[in-house]
Order: sequence, then C-alpha cells, then structure tokens
Amino acid sequence: MYKIQANQKGTRTIEVSPQHLATIEKYSLLSNLVDSNGIIDEDILLKLKLNIRSMLETEVGADKELLNLCLDIIYHPNMKALGLQNLVSLYNDWHKTHR
Repeated sequence: MYKIQANQKGTRTIEVSPQHLATIEKYSLLSNLVDSNGIIDEDILLKLKLNIRSMLETEVGADKELLNLCLDIIYHPNMKALGLQNLVSLYNDWHKTHR
C-alpha cells in the first residue's frame, strides 16, 4: 500500500494499492493526459474524471477494478490537482519497477 499527499500541508493523504496502479496501467488512464507543458491542474483532473466516466458508461468499462479506482482514488474527496500530480509520479515510479 502506498500513500500520496493530497494537499500542500501534508495533512491529507490518499492510500493507493498496487491493484489501483495496475488498473491505471490496464486502462492506460494517464496516457496523453498531461499536456506538453507538464502542468497538472484541476482541468487535467476533470479531464481524467470525464474520460473514466465515459468508460464506465460502456460495457467494457463496467469493471469492478475501475469502479474501485474511482471510489477510492479519483473521486476521493481529498483528490485535487496536487494529489493527481503525486499519483502520476507514483505511477511512473511503480511502472518502471513492474514492467
């Protein structure tokens, strides 16, 4: 289990499991998400939420793992742009060691 910092002060965290990271990889959720400037802001988080919502509306996306990722991470009340930035960083580190 991993923890990502969700706010600047470090008082809020979100727990991320290896299964969550595997689901991100399975659906390539972070591919082409961040613009060329590399800045992750609330618009990028909204884009991710809309992409996932679209996937969930299809039968292909009606997957328990994807639903768990949404409930536990993406739609977590503490998830903001900083949390997404830390999730992307965690995923990149995890992906390097789990190829």
